[in-house]
Amino acid sequence: MSTQDRETVPSFSELGIAPAILQAIQEAGYETPSPIQAQSIGPLLEGRDLLGQAQTGTGKTAAFSLPLLSRLDPKQKTPQLLVLTPTRELAIQVAEAMQAYSRHMKNFHVLPIYGGQSMGIQLRALQRNPQVIVGTPGRILDHIRRGKLQLEDLRSLVLDEADEMLRMGFIDDVETILQETPQNRQVALFSATMPKQIHRVAQRYLNNPVEVHIKSKTSTVDTITQRYWQVTGLHKLDALTRILEIEEFDGMIIFVRTKNSTVDLAEKLEARGYAASALNGDMNQALREKTIEKMKAGQIDILVATDVAARGLDIERMSHVVNYDIPYDTESYVHRIGRTGRAGRKGEAILFVSPREKRMLAAIEKATRQTISRMQLPSGEEIADRRVMAFKQMLSETIEAQDLSFFETLISSYHDEHMSDPVEVAAALAFLLQKDRPLVPPARTSERKNSREDRPERSERGERSAGRPERAERPPRNASPRPRHATEEGMRTFRVEVGHEHNVEPKHLVGAIANEAGLDSQLIGRITIMDDHSFVDLPDGMPKDIFQHLRKVWVNQKQLQISVAEDAGGDTSAPARKPHKMSNKPGERRSFKSKKPKPPRNKRS
Repeated sequence: MSTQDRETVPSFSELGIAPAILQAIQEAGYETPSPIQAQSIGPLLEGRDLLGQAQTGTGKTAAFSLPLLSRLDPKQKTPQLLVLTPTRELAIQVAEAMQAYSRHMKNFHVLPIYGGQSMGIQLRALQRNPQVIVGTPGRILDHIRRGKLQLEDLRSLVLDEADEMLRMGFIDDVETILQETPQNRQVALFSATMPKQIHRVAQRYLNNPVEVHIKSKTSTVDTITQRYWQVTGLHKLDALTRILEIEEFDGMIIFVRTKNSTVDLAEKLEARGYAASALNGDMNQALREKTIEKMKAGQIDILVATDVAARGLDIERMSHVVNYDIPYDTESYVHRIGRTGRAGRKGEAILFVSPREKRMLAAIEKATRQTISRMQLPSGEEIADRRVMAFKQMLSETIEAQDLSFFETLISSYHDEHMSDPVEVAAALAFLLQKDRPLVPPARTSERKNSREDRPERSERGERSAGRPERAERPPRNASPRPRHATEEGMRTFRVEVGHEHNVEPKHLVGAIANEAGLDSQLIGRITIMDDHSFVDLPDGMPKDIFQHLRKVWVNQKQLQISVAEDAGGDTSAPARKPHKMSNKPGERRSFKSKKPKPPRNKRS
């Protein structure tokens, strides 16, 4: 059975929801149900099984929570409703939402169960006879096998974001849990997509379900303004900083691809004065929960997160989503931008796109059925104007709100002693105040004349090619596997797996290696760029930890996979020759700095 869109949307009071829950909804200010809620609440209240297809952010949690909470029996002391979610964050989010919806219900208990939390805490909570359990499949199954979670009296079961549970490898655990539940229990399955395995689960475990399809004009996209920036000229971090300078945002989530990138980017943003923190799967659960709470409380303004770590987040103040690294598929993009613009609120989504990623941009536009407009980064003058405006506003607020009598006396005394111009004194104080963050920002690297990005590069980092483009000379396709020049004494030739076909230029390799290896860029020798790989001369004696780190460094959307040139195609697990000791005497090449990956840590707000 397929439920069609209705021309008139009923109010919550017309859907038959329990009075106590209806009161909580009205107090929260909800007026009309979303499409998924309007089409799901009635069948679930009737006890029907339901198969719902809708994107994240469309209101699925309320769609199953409101009717299933209404059907609870207050006299039953064993679990009546089980909700399975793919992630800890989503389990917590669903449990919090259910607690809010049921705040006028007497003796109601909901318990989130997930990995990473003490088993003892969960066992003690289970003894308090919660009516609702929300959890991840692995930990739920663990409690069932221990005999601590009894499901023989279960009335309803919800599979939330089933496709994500499939993607994360939980589908076998889900089926095992389903087999532990009574035959006559009610099942609601919600999924953004319907792959074959999810259809198989639905056919096997759902009894004549009502099917609800929310078409992908999705409310997650309709309320979001989408823009993209073409990655060119400026480094991405500089571009991001400019956006942060000019955009009016309350809370922001920045998506990157790797766990290490979350920590690295969050630290760089903190160093630039922003209250930022990483959110990734390597953080322990206590720290993850604390970070999210800080974001909700306004102690953190920016979260730098991976896709999995951010699933299920619903933070009201999240006004902006920035795709710092473009997602691998369109579905991930929709999930990402669904962190903002939720429940009818307005949101902003910004996507960084390199020239090689334009095809993915076109795919995203097709999937969202919206044209994503190109944005221009604010100029240095616009940033200066913005800072000056903020500075003037701060002065006005200080004059209006603060008692300045002591400082007025101080400045008058200084004026009497030095007979100085009061405007000149005020200017000096303003200079001191803005010294660490100048009102007129210095020119960025790419804006300076004769900067590394603007001046011609050496063809092999040896001789400068005057008036020629900043690109290494292209060797012939049948070139030898090693560069033909002799390696300078004290240097060693390395191969990296990026080349002309990846649009790599010498400046990209110099910047990446110098920054990631802690090496002075002047110590990087000749660079020869081939079609699909390149050769770089570096000081001999590279420490193993830096060598391993450089293998994983990304340049132009491709990992370096650095190897010793003479060993190309052979063992690349470590430099072949034993590193010799390097000194810092004049004329001798300086050794590499130690650069071990930094573990995630709690950021200062």
